Order: sequence, then structure tokens, then C-alpha cells
Amino acid sequence: MLRHALHAKIHRAHVTQCNLDYVGSITIDQELLDAVGMRVNEKVLVADCVTGKRWETYVFKGEPGSRIIGINGAAAHLTAVGNPVLILSFCMLTEEEMSTHHPKVIVCDQDNQIQQSIEYDPE
Repeated sequence: MLRHALHAKIHRAHVTQCNLDYVGSITIDQELLDAVGMRVNEKVLVADCVTGKRWETYVFKGEPGSRIIGINGAAAHLTAVGNPVLILSFCMLTEEEMSTHHPKVIVCDQDNQIQQSIEYDPE
């Protein structure tokens, strides 16, 4: 049996732009992606900490060091520049993998600088 599990999380990143006239996706600074192991085109769940709204989309790579969190396309209606968001990716694991999997998490400050890196304990 496979189970859905958290793979990685960018916690409380702040939206830096909303671009309604765009094909879609979320643009994330490549350095933030690398810190948690997220990849371009990966499906993610985004949760806005102000509005409580959640949506799924896929990742576009942002310029390294830009600290961009850009919400593109229709999802731009669901948030606003400055809102903190959670960006989560998931994976499918076997029972055995679940017992050793350590999701990677970063916590961002107001400027999307990494303030803390965490690996969740599977127990």
C-alpha cells in the first residue's frame, strides 16, 4: 500500500507578486526550491494564511536570490502581495518508507529569507 505524505514545505513565504495575465503556476526562487528539494513542474498545494484559501498548481523556477513568490494566473485572485503562504509538496511512500522519511521544511521571514530549516521526524 502507498500513502500520501508530506515531501517538503516552504512555511510562511510572503507573496511578492500576483500576475493574473499569466498562463498559471507559482514562481518560486530557485534557492528556496533547492533548500527543500522541490522541482520545476512539481504539483504543490498553496495555502494563504490570511484568506484561508487553498489551491493546487505547479512550480516555475524563479531567479536564484530574487526571493520571488509569484502567484500566476487565476490563483492571483486568491491572495495578495504581502500575504504569507504555505507551499507544500507531497509524495507517495510505502509503509517501510514512511518509517524513515524526513520531510524538509524551511521557515521564511517577511523578506523570504530562510530563518530555519527543519526535518520532521517520522515518529
